[in-house]
Amino acid sequence: MAVSVTKIICIGQNYPAHAREMNSPAPVRPIIFLKPPSALIGDGDVIEARLELGRVDHEVELALIIGKRAKRVPVENAVDHISHLAVFNDVTARDMQSAARTSGQPWSLSKGMDTFAPMSTPVPTELVADIHRLDLELRVNGEVRQKGSTADMIFPPERLIAYISKYITLEEGDIIATGTPEGVGPLNDGDLVEAIVPGVGSVSNRVRRT
Repeated sequence: MAVSVTKIICIGQNYPAHAREMNSPAPVRPIIFLKPPSALIGDGDVIEARLELGRVDHEVELALIIGKRAKRVPVENAVDHISHLAVFNDVTARDMQSAARTSGQPWSLSKGMDTFAPMSTPVPTELVADIHRLDLELRVNGEVRQKGSTADMIFPPERLIAYISKYITLEEGDIIATGTPEGVGPLNDGDLVEAIVPGVGSVSNRVRRT
């Protein structure tokens, strides 16, 4: 893919078990936040997270790559707008996010720092059998921390695209990170974090806490 990314749209608490572990009710509509394209890194790159941030977490997700402009797209046509899929790690400065949420302030910084969006090389959607039945897994130093399935999403890909495009025009190359299953946890200096979606790919990154 040679198309530039104009925006990364992320979905919060799109798996019931993750909503419960965050002590939140399951959302009645998609929770949307943004990461800047400058947060993107690839396989083998280093996640940089300052020690002053406190706890920094991993979150494995399936990413949808938009292949053509989408504005007010109906649910029944939404999947046609996905050209590629990728594995995404929604790295989060959890202490910063929690403090912002408690005080009613935005938490964009906790999600959007440089290197906080590792993503695998996108693969064409037609090479993936069923985006609604994909396993997700995340390992830290070889230990499995997260396991889930896209079948458990509260809002599946087509509903996400239809909802987002009702308010925000999606451009070719835009990324939608579709939410994480339960099991989010901290990353420490020197950790090797691997996010995996069999049939889609994987992204592996070393963590540097300084």
